[in-house]
Amino acid sequence: MFEKNEILELQIEAIGSEGEGIAHANGYTLFVKDTVPGDRIEARVVKAGKNYGYARCERIIEPSTDRIEPVCPISKRCGGCQFQHLSYEAELKFKQKKVFNCIKRIGGFSDEAIPMLPIIGCEEIMHYRNKAQFPVGVNKVGETVTGFYAERSHEIVDTTKCYIQFEENELILDTLMAFMKKYKISAYEEKINPKTKKPEKAKGLVRHIMTRKGFATGEIGICVVINGDVLPKDDEFTAIVLKAFEGRSDVRISSICVNVNKKVTNVIFGDELKCIYGEPYIVDMIEDVKFKISPFSFYQVNPAQTMKLYGKALEFADLTGEEVVWDLYCGIGTISLFLAKKAKEVYGVEIVEAAVVNARENAKLNGMENVHFTVGKAEDEAKKLPKPDVIVVDPPRKGCDEKLLETIMNYKPERVVYVSCDPATLARDLKVLCGDGGYRLDKVQAVDQFSRGVHVESVVRLSIEY
Repeated sequence: MFEKNEILELQIEAIGSEGEGIAHANGYTLFVKDTVPGDRIEARVVKAGKNYGYARCERIIEPSTDRIEPVCPISKRCGGCQFQHLSYEAELKFKQKKVFNCIKRIGGFSDEAIPMLPIIGCEEIMHYRNKAQFPVGVNKVGETVTGFYAERSHEIVDTTKCYIQFEENELILDTLMAFMKKYKISAYEEKINPKTKKPEKAKGLVRHIMTRKGFATGEIGICVVINGDVLPKDDEFTAIVLKAFEGRSDVRISSICVNVNKKVTNVIFGDELKCIYGEPYIVDMIEDVKFKISPFSFYQVNPAQTMKLYGKALEFADLTGEEVVWDLYCGIGTISLFLAKKAKEVYGVEIVEAAVVNARENAKLNGMENVHFTVGKAEDEAKKLPKPDVIVVDPPRKGCDEKLLETIMNYKPERVVYVSCDPATLARDLKVLCGDGGYRLDKVQAVDQFSRGVHVESVVRLSIEY
């Protein structure tokens, strides 16, 4: 155990689950942000617990061969990226190992029982994201700023340039900042309760701006979130945004919305959406499938990798055209519509009604009549559906609901395809399905959807044991 502010020389040995470097000193574990395995550093202890502590890198004595110079000048302060300083090859190795280790440790699988395929990496690791949410606020000297929250805080790191978001964001944000300055439109200011770390009071109007781009179509959508009923001079805002993109043939502004959120909360969106230009959605395509995407829609943020992820899910489903497929946690129908191209019938179930409305619109948009969407809990809706040959699940980060796993085990389809954004909850659910559920783990495929960040997507195939 060490004292706070004690200076140590450390050798970074590994990467933690949140991207921090891990070192050991006299058997004591220390986590050090912005370090790379192989770095030899001088570090200052900032927090020391009984079994582990945290340190800050004061100086790199000898850099790792995997260390690179960050492209982004604010990467250390911004909470958006964890791996700007790490070579992409090392990042992919970490993500492959992260999935494998979670399935081994949490799922209880032996090394030989984890059939890992090589991770699918990104061809483009910068400017790949098609969606961004920028907080708008006031800095310590009273200036309106936008950018990203610093890690584990509500302090905004002021920037309009992000190296992983689509490049047009810089022009959109600069335009918004100029508009707010010209018309003296206030930015959102919140008072954070120091004990709960949650906002308790707030004032000011503009609180967030959300942007989306259809990489296949070039359509751009903008949504300004306000702490009020009206965005002043919204017609002028529309005019200056359109003028900023005048003459561009590769992209076009197709949607500008205002969202009303007057609650003192960390939740970004309120319930009321007002479209002030174009339609309340953009259209994008994954391969030949079209999607209407509203500001509220869940849609994968990396379109190039999404094609690979969904293509792998379709491959693992192994459809011949005769199967009945259930897509549980179907969202706006992104995977369902892919599956419908090769299945006899697809039934998508989703608890969020607005997403199901969107999904039905997307099925109609693509002229697909063999895909059907229903609102409700999967375990309840399952009783009304034809018996499945294949079940596909793509749950949120918390993984599958316990009753949903019971539903899968009760109906025992030939194959289960599980798409996951969190290897820990994936491993937890695999332990259930491959234990009492009677399934065998056939294939595990990691897909890097979030280059320069710590998260990783996975898709696995399970087959029933006989």
